[in-house]
Amino acid sequence: MKARNLDDSHGMQVQDWRDVEAVLERGFSQAPDAGGPNRHTSWLTTIQPDGSPHVTAVGAMWMDGAFFFQTGDGPRKAKNLARDPRCAMSLSVHDFDLVVEGTAEKITDPAVVARAAAVWAAGGWPCEVDESGLGLTAPFNAPATGPAPWFVYKITPRSATSVSNAAPGGTTRWTF
Repeated sequence: MKARNLDDSHGMQVQDWRDVEAVLERGFSQAPDAGGPNRHTSWLTTIQPDGSPHVTAVGAMWMDGAFFFQTGDGPRKAKNLARDPRCAMSLSVHDFDLVVEGTAEKITDPAVVARAAAVWAAGGWPCEVDESGLGLTAPFNAPATGPAPWFVYKITPRSATSVSNAAPGGTTRWTF
């Protein structure tokens, strides 16, 4: 991994990726008053057929050094990723604003799907693995995910950029 300081104009230091990852590993709730201006929201950016960006809020989590999210096969984000897996996940938490760029893949390993379901369930979304072992079901989900089953995606990071919101500050870009 390489780190590059994008703002050394005022003596800002390169951020330590381990500090960023520690915050992500603790988890981030989207519940009101849980962070951000009033909560944390993660934003997925995919590439439309015409090359323009498509940005949508998703319920993401950090697990095993990557962002995971879920959606059905029908929504625009799933169609975009099936055509071009390049994407970015953005998140603002109290300590930093973060963009992770990489490639997304639909998870086809039932053990990983089950682990992701367990993490989401522990965080308050009562999802379960369906009979196929590859999809998720739950009593509710965001309308933009389409009907169940919902499939788990993993974004393998290629690079990340963080703008620190805490002292001593700094803007760092990592390449993995």
